[in-house]
Order: sequence, then structure tokens, then C-alpha cells
Amino acid sequence: MKTATMTIDKAFQISAIDPRIYGSFIEHLGRAVYGGIYEPGHPKANAQGFRTDVIDLIKKLGVPVVRYPGGNFVSGFDWEDSIGPRDQRRHRLDLAWFTTETNEVGLHEFVDWCKQAGTEPMYAINLGTRGVDAARSIVEYANHKGGSYWSDLRIKNGAKEPFGIKLWCLGNEMDGPWQIGGKTAYEYGRIAKEAAKVMKWVDPSIELVACGSSHLDMPTFGDWELTMLNECYEHVDYVSLHRYYGNRDNNLPKYLARSLDMESFIHTVVAICDAVGGKKHSKKRLNLSFDEWNVWYHSNEQDQEVWKRDKWNRALPLLEDIYNFEDALLVGSLLISFLRNADRVKIACMAQLVNVIAPIMTRNGGGAWAQTIYWPLMQASKYGRGTALRVMVDSPVYACADYDNIPELDSTATLQDDGSLSIFAVNRSQKDPITLKADLRSFSGLEKYEHSVLHHDDIKAVNTEENPDNVKPVALKGGVLDNGRLEVVIPPLSWNVIHLKAD
Repeated sequence: MKTATMTIDKAFQISAIDPRIYGSFIEHLGRAVYGGIYEPGHPKANAQGFRTDVIDLIKKLGVPVVRYPGGNFVSGFDWEDSIGPRDQRRHRLDLAWFTTETNEVGLHEFVDWCKQAGTEPMYAINLGTRGVDAARSIVEYANHKGGSYWSDLRIKNGAKEPFGIKLWCLGNEMDGPWQIGGKTAYEYGRIAKEAAKVMKWVDPSIELVACGSSHLDMPTFGDWELTMLNECYEHVDYVSLHRYYGNRDNNLPKYLARSLDMESFIHTVVAICDAVGGKKHSKKRLNLSFDEWNVWYHSNEQDQEVWKRDKWNRALPLLEDIYNFEDALLVGSLLISFLRNADRVKIACMAQLVNVIAPIMTRNGGGAWAQTIYWPLMQASKYGRGTALRVMVDSPVYACADYDNIPELDSTATLQDDGSLSIFAVNRSQKDPITLKADLRSFSGLEKYEHSVLHHDDIKAVNTEENPDNVKPVALKGGVLDNGRLEVVIPPLSWNVIHLKAD
């Protein structure tokens, strides 16, 4: 049997973990809103039309922040359409996703839903077709107490107290030619700066995310960050990163190594941010918001058929990836990457939350269930709080077309505030279990542990409404914890959470 060794010392701390790395995303796209979180008339809908079965699944995820209302959608969105009496709200063509937006769910409804789901909104403003004036107005409407036009209109619309939205995105993927109102790096940097200025003049407590490159393969990647940050560096708090992965060539070893791509992306953007800060002699340090990430490729062909058939209809079934077990393994490694970079990655949003490339699926009029990728996110959110630790791991390695020296055991650890320790591990090996020998002697009082494993013999196994527990974590027995040394077996192709409890 193969062996990996691990040394964990409580003094080797990376950073406090910002819980917002376990965030998610709801866009007015597909059935994320209509048929996802909102379905009036459903047997489990509450008085506001929100599905309580979906809310229950979201609460178990422990999602601290949800990005809204887009996404590509936001670059053609007039926020004023989403307030006031529902029967007076405009129906608009959404040019991002070729559907019709009815605005039945708007700003007030979404804020109410966030409270019910135990989360906070992360609101994206339109810097595509709109600009500085709309940016200051929406902050005034949402966050100013009263005594001004927009804040008084919020009160008139039924919300006496401010919404207190603290996290704002300055547009979405503004470098993309697919984006409505896309811009050059200089154009975007200028408008982001001016929008940021007035938004913070209205509410100095808010935090702002500037658009980084839409993805790592953009031809302008790097130059985009350098140019736009040269304009707005001192006025923003985070730079966004977006990245999606797929296994189109059905190459499992290569697919499970894609978290190395994410880490390289993170390290490069951090270096650019620090270079701009150094150039400006700034004392400010920008952090990262990885506010779109996931597996996305299963539904691509299906979406083209939907558009051919139903273009401009409401709530089309778009981007409805059905995730399998191998997707859950990669998601586990991507979460490990966030923890390893917790000193700079402070926000991350799995895109998206319900139905649209999502951990939760629903059937209109029917059930709601957890997809395979739900479980790593849920367990990381539950056990990956507190402080991220720098873990020394000596693992067997393998190579593939894109990478050499890929650790078969991808692992990290966190220290909770109550003194408990969590080890997260993905065994990338297709055949071999790995005996993990961990030296934990710097921690006192760790006398018992629980080992949870997510594994399925069929790498393509999925969860369905009829069989929602087909891929689900189970408890694993048989390890040894003695005098600060832990020895457990990590099964091949598995996501593992080992939670050691302090006495």
C-alpha cells in the first residue's frame, strides 16, 4: 500500500479563514430564480413564493454570502425595474441569455430571501449599459437610512430599515466581447474608479470588488489587471477571478489535476496586485474574490437546443449540468486550494446555487435534491472555519499531459476556534489506497476523531430526485490515533474529511 506523511503544527498558520470563501451565486439565468429559489404554488412554497425545501438545503450548506443578480445578466439590467409594485415592473428582453425577465423577484424579495436562507447579499451593479449615477443611486436606495429621494422610495416600497448590503461588485466580466457594454482595461478602470468613489461617499462601510479577467485564457489577461488597477487600485478592496473546468476529453488524471491551474491563477493575480501596489507606493493590500468557480461543461450542447426551441421565453432550463462523482472530487480539490490561499482569497462564490451549474437541483412542482458537488462544499463550510494551516505533505506523485509531480494525495488542514482540527484530503489515485501518517504532536487534547469519506465505485455516478443519496459521504472506521500520531487509510478516488476533536 502507498504511504503519505503529513506534519501539522499549530504555529504554521497561513491566515484566518474568511467564511465568505464558501459563498455562492444566484443570477437571473435559467431556473436559478424562477423554479429554483422561487416557485409560487409549489407544495413547499411559503407565503412569498420561496421554496422552503430549497432553503433547507441551502441552510445546511452554510453559505455566508450570495452574489446577485448577475453575472452577464447584470450588464444590461436596470435595477429600478426590480423595485416597486410587482404588477408595475417592466418585462425586459435579457440579451445575455436570450430570455425574457419579468422582474417578479427583485431587490426587496431577494433581501428577504437572504434572511430566510441565513445568508447575505453580494450585489453586482451594471457598468455595461449604466454608469456612475446608477451606481450611487442603488447604494443610496439600499443602504441610506432615510431623508433622501432614493432612501425614502425604499421606505415607501415597504423597507423602513436599510438593507445594509456591504459587498458590491463593480460590474461583471467587463473584458469579455460577449459582455453587454464591454470595455477596454483603461475604460473599465476609469469607470470603476469613479463608481467606487461615489458609492463609498454614500456609504463608506461598503467593500468593492473590481473585475479581473474573465478567465485565465483571455488574451488580455495580466495586461487587463495591470491597466485597470493602475486606475482604481486605491478605491477598491478585491479583484475578481472567474474559472470553470470540464472533462471534455474524459481524461481523469488530467481532470483531477486542474486545481493546480486554479492555484497558478491565484498566485499570478496576487503578484500583479502587489506589483501595482508597489508601483504606487501604497500601504494597501488588495485581496481576491474568486466569485465564479465550478465545473461547467455537461450542459453546453443541451443549451443550444433550448435556445433554438424557446428563445425569449421565461426561465429556460439553461446550464443544468448534472454532476457526477468525479466532479465532486475536483470540487474538493478546488476548495482545498482556497484554504491553502486563505491569506489572499477572502471571497469565493460557487456558481451557481440552484439548478444553474449548481449543487442543488429542483423539479418544477416536484422535489429538491443535492448533487454530488454539494457534499464537499457543505463539509468544507462546516469544518473549514477558523485558521488555515500550512501543512507539510510528502505524497506519491504522478504525471499527465499538462503537469508533472502531481500529488496523489491533495490535502490541507484547518484549526477551529474550539481547538478541533480538520484534515481535508482528496486521493487522486484511481487504484491505490494511501495510508496517511500524520504527525499532530503540536496539538494537545486531540483524543478522538471522525473520518468521513465520499466515494463511489462508478466515477460517473450521479444523484437524482429518485435516488438522491447515491453519492453521499459515509463514516469510515479503522484508523489509529495515539500520542499525537494519526494513521488512517484514504481510499482511492475519494474526498475525505477527518475531524479531530479537542478534549
